[in-house]
Amino acid sequence: MFVIIIGLLLGSILGYAAAIGATISPRFGKGGLTFISAFNAIPIVAMAPVIMNWTKDISSDASVRSTVAKIIVVTLMCMASMSINAYRGLTELKPFSLDLMKSYAADNKTVFLKLRLPNSIPYIFTALKVSVPSSVITALVSEYFAEYRAGVGRQIRENILIAQYSTAWAYIAIACIIGISLFVLLLAIEGIYLKKRSS
Repeated sequence: MFVIIIGLLLGSILGYAAAIGATISPRFGKGGLTFISAFNAIPIVAMAPVIMNWTKDISSDASVRSTVAKIIVVTLMCMASMSINAYRGLTELKPFSLDLMKSYAADNKTVFLKLRLPNSIPYIFTALKVSVPSSVITALVSEYFAEYRAGVGRQIRENILIAQYSTAWAYIAIACIIGISLFVLLLAIEGIYLKKRSS
């Protein structure tokens, strides 16, 4: 759960920052977004072992190494969807709204805070609806390659290997509950935001 939350937060923040950079500098930013979105094309089973290998010298403690590696993998997967959706929200503005802001001599900071940021929030929720289930799946798959034995994904693997299928299914149910709970929480937050926005 810790890995999922931290990876989701870091990925969302970095993805949104990349979208802001692409908005400020479209010439170089679009290339950066293309590079970031390419991470979605890399299978988790291919990325996770590589990241595990890169982080093997971070700490002498296997639990720390495994946690850091899993967070990095989840972060990369979540960053891609957030950057693309946030960029759309920051650039696909209502017709003539940007011209209206310029007619009031609004500076770039005001345009961002009053126009681009509010317009991007629905797109952020769209990105999170993709990232939340993806972060759960990514964390589980990453644990298959982790050194440290703790974690739902690792427990699923270990119990399948020793033919304890009922226990493995119990851990799968726990993983489903985690994913559904996070998604329901996200929908509740979105509902509160939309209600306040409409009022």
